[in-house]
Amino acid sequence: MAKAEPGAGAGVSDLAASVGLTDEDLLGMYRVIATARAVDERMWVLNRAGRIPFVISGQGHEGAQAAIAWPLKRQFDWIAPFYRSIATCLAFGMQARDILTAQYAKAIDPSSGGRQMPGHYGNVANNLVSLSSPVATQMLHAVGIALAAKIRKTGQVAMTSMGEGSSNQGDVHEGLNFAAIHKLPFILVVENNGYAISVPVSKQLAVADVAARASGYGIPGVVVDGADVLTCYRAARDAVERARAGEGPTLIEAKVIRLTAHSSDDQQTKYRSEEELKALRESDPLPRFRAELQDAGVLTEELEATIAAEVKADIDEATEYAETAADPSPSEAMKWVYAEDWPSEEPPAWGFGGGHGMAGHEGDTSAAKDAV
Repeated sequence: MAKAEPGAGAGVSDLAASVGLTDEDLLGMYRVIATARAVDERMWVLNRAGRIPFVISGQGHEGAQAAIAWPLKRQFDWIAPFYRSIATCLAFGMQARDILTAQYAKAIDPSSGGRQMPGHYGNVANNLVSLSSPVATQMLHAVGIALAAKIRKTGQVAMTSMGEGSSNQGDVHEGLNFAAIHKLPFILVVENNGYAISVPVSKQLAVADVAARASGYGIPGVVVDGADVLTCYRAARDAVERARAGEGPTLIEAKVIRLTAHSSDDQQTKYRSEEELKALRESDPLPRFRAELQDAGVLTEELEATIAAEVKADIDEATEYAETAADPSPSEAMKWVYAEDWPSEEPPAWGFGGGHGMAGHEGDTSAAKDAV
């Protein structure tokens, strides 16, 4: 996912050298951003066709997400994402088919086996913590992971991301205060798209920037243009280096845009003007980064066409894969939800989720039926 095809972008252009990366890294970021946009657009089509029930979009957030996740080490560091974190998850090891099997709630969905609602991404293999609907709860999970990393001296860094609306929750204050006091290897990323559903930022914050709050905890607060991919990368790279060096947390605020409605159940034209929505396209990170790579000679027309074709093929394959995959078995609905070692002589009325509990009840639902 995050690597260009062999032989492409193997050099180091001036643009790549300016941030300490290779052309392959830049193309890898571009591919993640393009894939995130493509899978997001596909989800909207599937939703409107009645194939999936709900979409909460990351369009406009992809540049900041891919860039900020890039300095972290896959399968070593930890990320606690939020519901718009499609590009973050792709940059950290998930695939388009993983995103779509979650949308379809299929049995092979790596996020939850079809148990979570759409947009609740997580992946054990890639240290992506499963999120939940109450906003900002991932803050405490990530800070706890950072505390464990410091105690164990693993050198790991934990990052979490959220919208500016979520940043007003009490969990965020508690987490930042604790992380700052103990100088934890932690990064908070606030993706400020200007709206908490329909509530504009002017009615959410009494300050111009969420990052201004960092001074109250004695930690750096950095504001970046979320459409400027390499500026976002620099901010994240510095924050990761600071965290690994034992210097404590950083708050990064990426000023991003929300190109779509809050979700597929929202009608943003009721609170955003046509002029505002039209102007958003000028700040779209995908064409902006594409043009930057073209100007630097990193992304040729031929290579761009190849990547576009590969991304489309990936999304088509992922859609077919998710569409045809098996649905979860009702008999396993409670697997991973309730304790599988039941503290009673009688099994629970709902069964053991396909035979993962007490001896003698494996695969047998008759006892559960008798108990009802």
